[in-house]
Amino acid sequence: MYPPIEPYFTGKLKVSDIHELYYEISGNKDGTPVVFLHGGPGGGTDAQDRSFFNPDKYKIILFDQRGSGKSTPSASLEDNTTWDLVKDIEVLREKLGVEKWHVFGGSWGSTLSLAYAQHHPDRVKSLVLRSASPHRLPESISDSALQGELAFFYQDGASHLFPEAWEEYVAPIPEEERHDMILAYHAQLNSVDEETRLRAAKAWSKWEMATSKLHVDPAHIARAADDDFANAFARIENHYFINSGFMKDGQLLEKQSIDKIRHIPTVVVQGRYDVICPATTAHALKKAFPELTLHIVPDAGHSAREPGTAKLLVEATDKFAGL
Repeated sequence: MYPPIEPYFTGKLKVSDIHELYYEISGNKDGTPVVFLHGGPGGGTDAQDRSFFNPDKYKIILFDQRGSGKSTPSASLEDNTTWDLVKDIEVLREKLGVEKWHVFGGSWGSTLSLAYAQHHPDRVKSLVLRSASPHRLPESISDSALQGELAFFYQDGASHLFPEAWEEYVAPIPEEERHDMILAYHAQLNSVDEETRLRAAKAWSKWEMATSKLHVDPAHIARAADDDFANAFARIENHYFINSGFMKDGQLLEKQSIDKIRHIPTVVVQGRYDVICPATTAHALKKAFPELTLHIVPDAGHSAREPGTAKLLVEATDKFAGL
């Protein structure tokens, strides 16, 4: 990754009567524009996200999605859907006077990248995706026959690999409600009692922080202890999952959807041992979109910061810098 840099511009963009987004620009003012779409949803951006791009070649644009990071109001679920975010990306592009840009997104950011590109293919120069997550969801996320990537992580799958972290994750939920953890957490994350909300938010967030790297990182887990981060991350993430990502099952993988973006140079970097966005989803994306380049990192989990993953992401952005 490239050395740390500071933004030369920061601002706020009003995108609705309720929401105002934080955005920043760093790198080369005259460089090729790239927009970074963070994960979660609800995760927000941080300074290290600028380092995936050569600052001499890229005009690096980061923003916090609705309710996330420095955007306001924090943790707001109102008017907060996938399609609101797709519209926000276009509003930001127009605000900055960008004709076409590169799009970089990881985890939830990869879902949002695909959704944006499929709605605005003429505005995307390239796609660099990490931990592909096209949200292959059931019709109802609260169905007892829950399946797919969310069920693997939040219900029965990753629990077998991280049993000690799983015990902490299920602890706030009464045993009789544990048959549908996403639904049970939804109730607590939207409780009128602040203590209940924060306890649930921290437990939800800690589960993801504890499982996102191949080698468990205590410093990464510590993020879950921050009230503001945990509240936004957990509430918004759960809000999207309880609503099936605001799209139908497999929508982004349908032929008519992929046909819109086949011409866009695309690289996907996937950790072999990613339990949050399992490799089976990246494999399904490759089958639907064989024109893309898929890299499976043999010694990585979910995080973009693991050495093998970070190296391939930077190689991809370097490759596309001249487009």
